[in-house]
Amino acid sequence: MNLFTDFENRIRTVLQGLEIVRAKADVDFSRLSVEPPRDQSHGDVATNAAMVLAKPLGTNPRALAELIVAALRDDPDVVEVSVAGPGFINIRLAVAYWQRLLAAVIAEGSAYGRSAAGAGRAVNVEYVSANPTGPMHVGHCRGAVVGDALANLLAFASYAVTKEYYINDAGSQVDVLARSAYLRYREALGETIGDIPSGLYPGDYLVPVGEALVREFGASLRAMPEHAWLPLVKDRTIDAMMAMIREDLAALNVHHDVFFSERSLHAGNGAPIRTAINDLTFKGHVYKGVLPPPKGQLPEDWEDREQTLFRSTEVGDDIDRPLIKSDGSYTYFAADVAYFKDKFDRGFDEMIYILGADHGGYVKRLEAVAKAVSDGKAKLTVLLCQLVKLYRDGEPVKMSKRSGDFVTLRDVVEEVGRDSVRFMMLYRKSSEPLDFDFAKVTEQSKDNPVFYVQYAHARCMSVFRQAAEAFPGLDIAGLDLVSAVAGRISDPNELQLVAKLAEYPRVIEGAALAQEPHRIAFYLYDLASSFHAHWNKGKEMPELRFVNDKNRELSIARLGLVHAVASVLKSGLAITGTAAPDEMR
Repeated sequence: MNLFTDFENRIRTVLQGLEIVRAKADVDFSRLSVEPPRDQSHGDVATNAAMVLAKPLGTNPRALAELIVAALRDDPDVVEVSVAGPGFINIRLAVAYWQRLLAAVIAEGSAYGRSAAGAGRAVNVEYVSANPTGPMHVGHCRGAVVGDALANLLAFASYAVTKEYYINDAGSQVDVLARSAYLRYREALGETIGDIPSGLYPGDYLVPVGEALVREFGASLRAMPEHAWLPLVKDRTIDAMMAMIREDLAALNVHHDVFFSERSLHAGNGAPIRTAINDLTFKGHVYKGVLPPPKGQLPEDWEDREQTLFRSTEVGDDIDRPLIKSDGSYTYFAADVAYFKDKFDRGFDEMIYILGADHGGYVKRLEAVAKAVSDGKAKLTVLLCQLVKLYRDGEPVKMSKRSGDFVTLRDVVEEVGRDSVRFMMLYRKSSEPLDFDFAKVTEQSKDNPVFYVQYAHARCMSVFRQAAEAFPGLDIAGLDLVSAVAGRISDPNELQLVAKLAEYPRVIEGAALAQEPHRIAFYLYDLASSFHAHWNKGKEMPELRFVNDKNRELSIARLGLVHAVASVLKSGLAITGTAAPDEMR
């Protein structure tokens, strides 16, 4: 049950019954909205209906608002309705309506809040996609959490979601990785390698790879020329790095549906890339030409000679992009084109890329690819995640010895726990920088959002344990909580909590459409705050306590309210990928 959709439909019905509306053809109701008022003292819901429809109907907002108000006064679920300012309408709802809504929350259970907004639309969410050159570092952490939570959110909003990881396993960086692993292989054979040469990867994580190469090949690789051992070492090292990356991601509760290898695009002498370029050529998006030197630092793929170019400026980009160099080799961007085509050919209507803030320059070129490859049929969105800065009691955190030059994701998860990492990575909009303090995220206080929300769920569970003690023999699992709340949940403090629960479907749909999973974390904190506040009022006013051993029926009704709060907390925490504990010690 969605309170706001319900009243939006009621107001549309009212409008369609007005003579001033019936006299007009094709009245556009798309801008009509119903939402919580900014000031709760004004009412339970507010609508802009008169403000957005007055001009098309040839009247003034306040006059139209008075007509709507007059009709709404006949609604049995409306106890008060008034016009504010130039034409906003504030509505206060009957207690019986809140009781029915609470009953619906209980009845719908884990399905409460689900939206049909996605309508089964196939969406591919690609996130993390780190180079397989070492363990995940904290820079990957935020994108991993944001991408995973967004995928969960979209699935909850009825999108058909595929979680994808693009393995950057082609290009010079994996050759450097293989040479670095080969150095550790020589070390495992007993050689003294000294300091790791500049340009190679220095982390200790390659030591086990070198040892595994010795177990498989013995000393035979030492007798081979580089062109012979390099592909062997490269394959084994990439496999080892991806196994490590999967373990790192699993520690963060991140699991992808698809791991797509960039090397597959270069199979058959680059047949998939060649096909993608031929497709763009057929559509008139490819030509031979020379690019002028770009301003500032020259990119690696710029050449002062004729190349095969993507006419990307005609589909929204700032400059045309090279696809094939003058020597006939494909550019890195050509693989991006082939990868998008592969996604489109797999049937995705929408592609979402979660990238680091340093990839801001990729946005326009990727959007141009989407328009050209799909003829504008597919939607592509690039979400950029700003940097995370690590602190401990306000002091910057030092680098990890294991990685060589960065803090690993595993370091962070092992120190503070998966839930703290996931929730706090969502507790700020991804386009804003995030400060992560190890001390703050392990505090047991209101200032630590993940503790505060999880503690609310644990408190809910404790209420049921209290009820079992207060009423021996009570079959809590068999209680009909839907019927129990009817006619009994009526205190204004309780109804405020129901009103907060009523916001959940609206938050889900808004967050999914805006692709902003941080809204779920914010809402959960607000709901937890409302619950804790009501709990504390029970300490001061015994008549508000959830369990009253002198009033069994009222206690059972209030168990229904607590069950609803716990259900929504658990639902939202699941979207963030965070646990909903029954107890916290």
